[in-house]
Amino acid sequence: MIAELQRQLEHIIFTDHQRRAALNTVKALNLPDWAIGAGFVRNAVWDHLHEFAVPTPLNDVDVLYFNPGDIDPKREQEAEEALAEIMPSLPWSVRNQARMHLRNGDAPYTSTRNAMSHWLEICTCVGVRLASEGQFEILAPHGLGDLFAMRISPTPSGKRRHHEYETRVGQKDWPATWPKAKLVHALNTEIDSID
Repeated sequence: MIAELQRQLEHIIFTDHQRRAALNTVKALNLPDWAIGAGFVRNAVWDHLHEFAVPTPLNDVDVLYFNPGDIDPKREQEAEEALAEIMPSLPWSVRNQARMHLRNGDAPYTSTRNAMSHWLEICTCVGVRLASEGQFEILAPHGLGDLFAMRISPTPSGKRRHHEYETRVGQKDWPATWPKAKLVHALNTEIDSID
């Protein structure tokens, strides 16, 4: 089952020419422990599962990397500018995950995958990248089950920061765009539709 979901995800991303080009563009920057995650992956899968003919526009393209040796935010800005020069049509957002624990009040993260595991909802905790030989790699610290089930449920961090989780999923209102998506509230296991 896991391997089948991985194959589906690779197919969905690779058949989207813009997403495939974005992966190749970020790969060329040689950022350490990089991935593109969050809505870049989630929106593509949910669009596919809803059989949308036109992709849902991206609010941003979350490029993640991990470099504890240089946490100066200027490096992130430089990477964003380089990406915007190559692919100006995408709203790039680059963040060094080695400094994101400060914003979240967590212990220092140890990798991009570890940082992603602290995000608020499981379906968003998925990143993809191309290895040096071009192979497709998936970073999914909480698995792919929620993503493909279109289930919005909290990570352990989302449960701990339940007010932040509830505020975020309320503001995002993903079921308004993807009606099959179901919300799990942070303080219970009940699944509701929020449409």
